[in-house]
Amino acid sequence: MGTTTAASTATAPQGRGRGGRERILVAAARLFAIQGINATGMEQVAEEAPVSKRTLYAHFRTKGDLVIAHLQGLASSGATLESVLTREDVPPRERILGLFGPPPGDAASANAAPKDAAPVRGCPFIDAAAEFPDPQNAVHSYAREQKLRMVELVTALVAELGVREPATLAEQLVTLADGAASRAMVLGEADYGRHARAAAEILLVHAAADTP
Repeated sequence: MGTTTAASTATAPQGRGRGGRERILVAAARLFAIQGINATGMEQVAEEAPVSKRTLYAHFRTKGDLVIAHLQGLASSGATLESVLTREDVPPRERILGLFGPPPGDAASANAAPKDAAPVRGCPFIDAAAEFPDPQNAVHSYAREQKLRMVELVTALVAELGVREPATLAEQLVTLADGAASRAMVLGEADYGRHARAAAEILLVHAAADTP
């Protein structure tokens, strides 16, 4: 749902002792993070895993199937900002502002020296939708579902704050978060969200002032 780095989305494959499907997903995540989805071929994934092409296609009939499995893995791993939004031990306002911090587990990357920092890849769902631009494509559809879930979660948090028109404010906040993630990717700055956070804080203050 938000900014990721190559380090937060993949680790190197660990050899043939692990299950073939797991190795394929680890290899795909690493390659997608480093060079993008469209630039990564299925044969390259098989070689990186390493598995035979027969094994690869037995698990993932098409590249689209592999990409969706990769995105589903990210969504359930805590590597996206959904894990920030759903933390019940954190107050709603702080969860909302968590949209603009480094990705979960990536504070070290944000503070690393430029030569040590992993490439910033922005929001993985926006990246995937951009690489599969057809709205009817299954990858694009899954990415859209995740972005809609993001605004639903933020709307619920905004409603907890008791502000007027929580859906409108939620759309403004997620637009800031997605814009910041995209600029973070282009500029290679994992902590670029600090600029959007300042704007989000202003929106929340104004919303609170307008709350009856």
